[in-house]
Amino acid sequence: QMADPFLYDTGERSHYGCLGHEVQIEYLKAYVCRPSFFTDKAVIVAHDVFGWRFPDIRYIVDLVAGHGYIAICPDFFKGTAPWTSTDHWADFPDWMKNHDPMKVDKEADVVLKYLKEQCGAKKIGIVGFSWGGMAVHHLMLKNPQLTAGVSLYGIVRDSEERYSLLNPTFFIFGEKDHTISLDQIFLLEDKLKQYCKVPYKIKVYPGQVHGFAQLKPEDMKPEDKPYIEEARRDMIDWIKMFV
Repeated sequence: QMADPFLYDTGERSHYGCLGHEVQIEYLKAYVCRPSFFTDKAVIVAHDVFGWRFPDIRYIVDLVAGHGYIAICPDFFKGTAPWTSTDHWADFPDWMKNHDPMKVDKEADVVLKYLKEQCGAKKIGIVGFSWGGMAVHHLMLKNPQLTAGVSLYGIVRDSEERYSLLNPTFFIFGEKDHTISLDQIFLLEDKLKQYCKVPYKIKVYPGQVHGFAQLKPEDMKPEDKPYIEEARRDMIDWIKMFV
């Protein structure tokens, strides 16, 4: 029996009233939130295994928009069912085979085209969580249109090609994430030092588990709150520096 990799309880979540709206872009649905003023800067938010409708991810989209970016979370699962907290972990590897975070290039292109042509975006960054963090790492190796990326607890694991990032990328990890060991983080750091030609940053947040950074305020434990808020500030600061 595989241990539940998401140590925060996804079943008990407070309701979240979203600030944005849903749109249809070609074959994709997406959730979009815009700031109250015009901007030509945008951020794609890549969701985790719980999909584009999960309240936590919508909260993050709204948070990013609140910092002055057109923020959009497309349904990278293309209408197929996301993972749910009642699914069995034994089935997770099979589910992942059909939801490969390395196969997001076409969706990313659809969203980039929409942001440029329909929203007037000139600079576009990306942030992603867990599954979405893996998608961010992948896209930052492949898509030069993304001017900066932040991957929160998600890395491409099994490729020697995974260190030649095209644009500035920030990797955020929790110290107690048992899906990504500290060994893997040190290896990533070591290899980026050797191969990476653009700015990058790796930061590990003390005592934090997988998924820590997307909790809404009312779902945070008091002892974790400072780290969660710091991780979000760090994420936004990285985007502000490069997008």
